[in-house]
Amino acid sequence: MKRKPKVPQKARRKPAPGPRPSRPGSRPAPQRPTSARELREDLVLQASLEAYGSIRHEGRLADRALDFTLRRKRNLWSAERRAVAERVYALLRRERTVDYLLAQARPRFQALDISRQDALRLAAARTLMGETPEEVAATCGLPAEDAAAIERLPEAAAALEALPFAERFPIAASLPDSLAQRFLETFGAEAAQAAEAMNERAPLTARANSLRTTREELVARLATEGVEARPTPLSPLGMTLDTRLNAFALPSFRDGFFELQDEGSQLLGVLVDAPPTKVVDACAGAGGKTLQLAAQMKNRGDLYALDVDARRMDELRKRARRAGVHNVRTRVIPPEGPEAEAALQDLKGVADRVLVDAPCSGTGTFRRKPDARYRLEDKDLAMHVSRQKALIARFATMVKPGGRLIYGTCSVLRDENEGVVEDFLLRHPEFTVRPAAEVLGTELGRRVTEGPYLKVLPHRHGTDGFFGAVLVRAR
Repeated sequence: MKRKPKVPQKARRKPAPGPRPSRPGSRPAPQRPTSARELREDLVLQASLEAYGSIRHEGRLADRALDFTLRRKRNLWSAERRAVAERVYALLRRERTVDYLLAQARPRFQALDISRQDALRLAAARTLMGETPEEVAATCGLPAEDAAAIERLPEAAAALEALPFAERFPIAASLPDSLAQRFLETFGAEAAQAAEAMNERAPLTARANSLRTTREELVARLATEGVEARPTPLSPLGMTLDTRLNAFALPSFRDGFFELQDEGSQLLGVLVDAPPTKVVDACAGAGGKTLQLAAQMKNRGDLYALDVDARRMDELRKRARRAGVHNVRTRVIPPEGPEAEAALQDLKGVADRVLVDAPCSGTGTFRRKPDARYRLEDKDLAMHVSRQKALIARFATMVKPGGRLIYGTCSVLRDENEGVVEDFLLRHPEFTVRPAAEVLGTELGRRVTEGPYLKVLPHRHGTDGFFGAVLVRAR
């Protein structure tokens, strides 16, 4: 299916892509009334250039580069800070497309000064998000020849559309060639649709903390805080927040009534179906799913949260206190070797559920981490798969007879999902697959499973890409 690059002729004033809100503890942006104020485009451009430059030319992660830049730009209004983040993320999502279009529209584009190239990139990305070329050129302060290039972007887009599909797809999808090939192998005829969904802004989704409230009560409470929320269509715990406020500053968040968590991630937590006995979250990270499992267990039983990163465990403990969670036992474990095995010995064969939410390529989260696609190489994917196979085998030893091992990733690639599960089952015949639909229920399972597995995707479900498998150990 052919999909043209978006270079609209009419401005569509919808929000552009952006990152998640600032983390707790960061200083709130200066609040200014924005309805009657025009953005100070010179300041927005300067900050955007600094943040984007540190990402593209210095190799910094996007969220950290933006946080670093915006913390230093204390003179920006809240709307201007938001514009910086949105424009930088919009460009990162479409970076390869933008570079192609500008190479066509601006003679000797690659010979320009780096800052001038980046200013053109930011301007071009705005047109891809719906602003007219004329409007963008008028507000960017570009030299005449650069402004003319922005005006010629529709012609460049037509040239891209005229390319053969095999040549056009990686550029239009804004994916490195090897990753574009994997998308074609994974999605087939849906590849262009899947890639397009990865280049759209992700929704702001929250999970109600059932230890403190219900989803219905939380929606009503948020309304009193000036936040419109609507229930998510798939997760029974989720809400989409229709606001551009800093969610972490809301009283409901500070009081532990919700956590920000993608709907797909919530569904993987639901798949665990944790009983109030012994449960292990083996790759807990900062604990988003750990807190969800604690709520499932109604704060009873023992929930072990394991990770190799002590800082993440510290963050989890803080989040658990805010959420009113009392049954979590955090444990920092060595990554491998005899010490690692010794650290897990007391958990061997005793857990009713073990969740292995394995570190992965993150291809399902490109909407939120668009710069990750440009760093992912074939050798990295091979490393992820090798580590995933080692982790699932390592933590499977904790599952008691009759218990369940839940393997999940935020990847859309078969190598990291079905491939890892199939390899594990060949080596561990004592485990069998239980259809995810049996755990999730017929109605929900019909909507979010493919074969025996949980599989949700941005272009089909509006979630991040997530995979989940339930593996049962024989009694």
